[in-house]
Amino acid sequence: MTSRDARTGGAGGEHLQLRADSYASLEGSVARITYVSEDTQYVVARLDVPGKPDPVTIVGTVLSLTPGETLRVHGRWSHHPKYGEQFKVDRYESVVPATLAGIQKYLGSGMIKGIGPVFAKRLVEAFGGDTLKVIEETPGRLAEVEGIGPIRRQRITTAWAEQREIREVMLFLQGHGVSPAYAVKIFKTYGQAAIATVRENPYRLARDIRGIGFKTADKIAREVGIPADSPLRAAAGILHTLNELTDDGHVYVPETELLRAAEEMLEIPAVLLPDALAALGADEAVVVEPLADGRAVYLKSLHVSETQLAQRLADFLRAPRGVPLIDMSQALPWVEQKTGLALTEEQRQAVRLAFRDKLLVITGGPGTGKTTILQAVIRLLEAKRLRMHLASPTGRAAKRLAEVTRHDACTLHRLLEWNPREGGFQRNARNSLETDFVVVDEVSMIDVLLAHHLVQAIPLTATLLLVGDADQLPSVGPGTVLKDLLAVPGIPAVRLTTIFRQAAQSRIVSNAHRVNRGEFPDLSVTAADRTQDFFFLAEEDPSKLQDLIVDLAQRRLPGKYGLDPLADIQVLTPMHRGPIGAGQLNAALQAALNPPRNGAAELLRGGRIFRVGDRVLQLRNNYDKGVYNGDLGRIAAIDPSEQSVAVQVDDREVSYDFSDLDELALAYAVTVHKSQGSEYPAVIVPVHTTHYLMLQRNLLYTAITRAKRLLVLVGTRKALAIATKNDATRRRYSRLRERLAASGIEAHNAQAVLDSPQAPGIG
Repeated sequence: MTSRDARTGGAGGEHLQLRADSYASLEGSVARITYVSEDTQYVVARLDVPGKPDPVTIVGTVLSLTPGETLRVHGRWSHHPKYGEQFKVDRYESVVPATLAGIQKYLGSGMIKGIGPVFAKRLVEAFGGDTLKVIEETPGRLAEVEGIGPIRRQRITTAWAEQREIREVMLFLQGHGVSPAYAVKIFKTYGQAAIATVRENPYRLARDIRGIGFKTADKIAREVGIPADSPLRAAAGILHTLNELTDDGHVYVPETELLRAAEEMLEIPAVLLPDALAALGADEAVVVEPLADGRAVYLKSLHVSETQLAQRLADFLRAPRGVPLIDMSQALPWVEQKTGLALTEEQRQAVRLAFRDKLLVITGGPGTGKTTILQAVIRLLEAKRLRMHLASPTGRAAKRLAEVTRHDACTLHRLLEWNPREGGFQRNARNSLETDFVVVDEVSMIDVLLAHHLVQAIPLTATLLLVGDADQLPSVGPGTVLKDLLAVPGIPAVRLTTIFRQAAQSRIVSNAHRVNRGEFPDLSVTAADRTQDFFFLAEEDPSKLQDLIVDLAQRRLPGKYGLDPLADIQVLTPMHRGPIGAGQLNAALQAALNPPRNGAAELLRGGRIFRVGDRVLQLRNNYDKGVYNGDLGRIAAIDPSEQSVAVQVDDREVSYDFSDLDELALAYAVTVHKSQGSEYPAVIVPVHTTHYLMLQRNLLYTAITRAKRLLVLVGTRKALAIATKNDATRRRYSRLRERLAASGIEAHNAQAVLDSPQAPGIG
């Protein structure tokens, strides 16, 4: 039996037989889970209680409920003005189910790997009330059940044994507010030493267990007796604060700002923090170095990445070039004749620089000719039979790069050959890529960590061409690599500004550039213009705005444009919270586009309902699975027996254990930040003053440029005006620009490039 506490709240009232202020207990099996808050684990569930004609509604914080689980709950009755009688849970215990129906539902819920609903039914039919005892004491008898052969029997007994082994760990951890899913992860990480490890230093959980944060570890620490002013807690709090600020995009944080934030979060005397920071430095968890007006504090990995990235780029630019010079007076007319391209002088200049310099950065907005430059460069590389590699940060961006260049392209992780067994990239300075020329697209998405690994793997004699849009949102990860490179005079760069006439005919492209210049977008609609690709629909009420978005995605856009709601339409929103945030929009869109169907598998985990066919988003890098933060997929299958979910990501299927599902979220609606590097046939973007904090020009510009064929803005003109005018970007602390400038890279004058008559031509 497992004892757990539950926090409750809500309005008072009377039960038919018990006073609202009288303490009561109920015992029953979980019939249905109606609602789970992803953030707080507040649950609304229905409990089948013997002797009561209808299921009882229970509310409270109840961790990781499973249908079929038997609970003994303690609390008080209340009356909700809208939902009626409810039992507010204060604490509860999980009890082994006693009824045959309860046992079957319990086993069929996916608790034991190898037993799904079908085999749960067969087991209960074979062994009745002794089913759990048979699995525990005489597992050889499982062979009596049809379909359970030696392999499945072994898997069931192994899984049951593992459950038995972690029972003590789970009892201990659940007693301190840790969910069973995390208890399993903790056990798998520390084994039999789990309890001792947690008692000694619970803050290790936040560092070692994905999904467990500082707040959970801190709660456990308090309950095992670690005082609030412990040096252990102070150090862990500083590290947590530094990680949170890194998640905001900072590569380092000024010491005074870091300690001030940590003091506020920990609520302890500031005098305790300098020693804790020094201890972190001594343990090499952080690196502290001087600034002009204080000190910078880095996570060790980010300090290594920033310093080595700057040094490698300096070494790269000083090294001799391996790509031979080409006589551009012959090469440019030749490539135009072979490809049918008509290059502008701006594009010709970029092609010249690509074959003159070791490193070139090309930046420009939509319709400015970046793709044309790439096509010309690649055709010339092919003619000279040079080895080249093309890559982008995401699978979708790599696929698009391959399509427009008609040359193989891959993700950066595949290019650098991530090896999950070795836990790192196989391509590095000691084992560099066998290449002459590397092209990387969507560079605005690359953070300082990935940029470091990329340049380490490129031979010093090769050429690197980086292409991106510096006006988009910066990378999700720390740093502002593209902007830092563009700010260093010693690094050749081309800024494309001319919008081609064909692209300018697109209202998506023209309005993107208007927004980027700080001008209000053109929202006019010409009735006779059937090619219009940009619309604005006004709606001030957030709840009605949610209904409008669902109607557009489900009915109006598919009906008018023949779009597939699940494959072609993407909702992009500035924030996660609120009625027009990603969270609530996903619930509404899932209900409309992929409702529950009889016989179709679905799964409730971590406050999310997953169904076969759902569009899902990867929330963090998982190098073992080869999926990365921002990757999109579709759920192909849910297997309760195997406790696994199959997700189709691009052209391959990725398997997730149920315990890994905290890495996935529904993706009918995603934040604009998560959409970087992706393009969609049709995009719906809510722009409303409830998102005031996120109404920024680069966010709106990024959202608009994600649409290929159709863009629909919905919301208010006021919010649109706020976003267009607000060109303030949140500062990210980085010293990459400073380190590059200090490395002695000589400035290049990109405007002084001339054709080289001494260089060989094409052929």
